[in-house]
Amino acid sequence: MGRRRHVTRGVPGGYRIRDGRGRRWRGCLYELCPDDLRTELNGPADQARITALLKRYRALERCAPP
Repeated sequence: MGRRRHVTRGVPGGYRIRDGRGRRWRGCLYELCPDDLRTELNGPADQARITALLKRYRALERCAPP
């Protein structure tokens, strides 16, 4: 089994998504890592599904009250 391209990593204050091929962080800092996103990253890692989940959680962050 090869290296995973995207994985979740714990960082101070929450979780971030690490792009192993691009060697950089991707997306926002999540205080709590969404279970369906983590499952997709650590499982089949369908690129279209990951992108859809990221867009969904980014939209929720913008709508959340401070």
